[in-house]
Amino acid sequence: MNKRMTAQQTAPKKHPLDRYRVPILDRTLDLLELLSTQPGALTVTEITSALKMPKNSVFRIATTLTLRGYAERDEDTKAYRASGKLLSLGHAAVGGQRLVQAASPVLLSLRNASGETALLGTLAGSQGTVLDQVPSPLPVKVVVEIGHAFPLHTAAPAKAMLAYLDAGKQNALIKRIKFTKHTQRTITSLSAYMRELKDVKARGYAIDRGEESDTFACVAAPVFDHRGDPVAALWVSGPSDRVRPSVFGKLGAMVKYHAAQLSLSLGSRGNPFTDSAS
Repeated sequence: MNKRMTAQQTAPKKHPLDRYRVPILDRTLDLLELLSTQPGALTVTEITSALKMPKNSVFRIATTLTLRGYAERDEDTKAYRASGKLLSLGHAAVGGQRLVQAASPVLLSLRNASGETALLGTLAGSQGTVLDQVPSPLPVKVVVEIGHAFPLHTAAPAKAMLAYLDAGKQNALIKRIKFTKHTQRTITSLSAYMRELKDVKARGYAIDRGEESDTFACVAAPVFDHRGDPVAALWVSGPSDRVRPSVFGKLGAMVKYHAAQLSLSLGSRGNPFTDSAS
């Protein structure tokens, strides 16, 4: 009797709403979450293996998501990837179109002040996503596609947001980072990354010193919502010969100032940065 009671007491309790779960919807969301965290496309076989789902179910769900525009299928490799349409869901989580609209004049001002491409992005799963940009007027510039995904360990905007996340959310994301080496400057260890985040929070802006590519560098600052949470990042990106260590401080002041202005427009209570752009 005691053993039976012990077993019952240690069994995990089900959520009261579990009986209303829709299994096919559960599977669809699992597949969407998997695709959103992968930098590359996945075949039906790879998805089946990762999610332990029947191959026929994976094919049907992936096909439906493709028809609805939430996934894209490469006809040559028969592999699936998340589409840019998922950004519409991400927008809703960070204030919807309001964020992009509020950022539009700020991006233009930042581009004009820096002379480099100004960008807006947010976190999406285990990576970052570009939401908008205003390209540099210079003939040689950095321009990316809207919806472009960037890694958490190299990208300045990702480091800017992670540095200000609460410990629980920060740790959950950091556990998912694969410290892939792209250049000689790439951070490849957890201890070095944690020191980097500490430095980011101390100065208020983050730097990509050519950690993803030797050809460009970036300087970013976090954008806060009305709760004080970092929901986005503003940054400038340009060729490494222009965005170089000697101008990091100047660009850092610019992005901090503009990020603070955007934060205030989103209802942030107080200016998290005291520096003003020069």
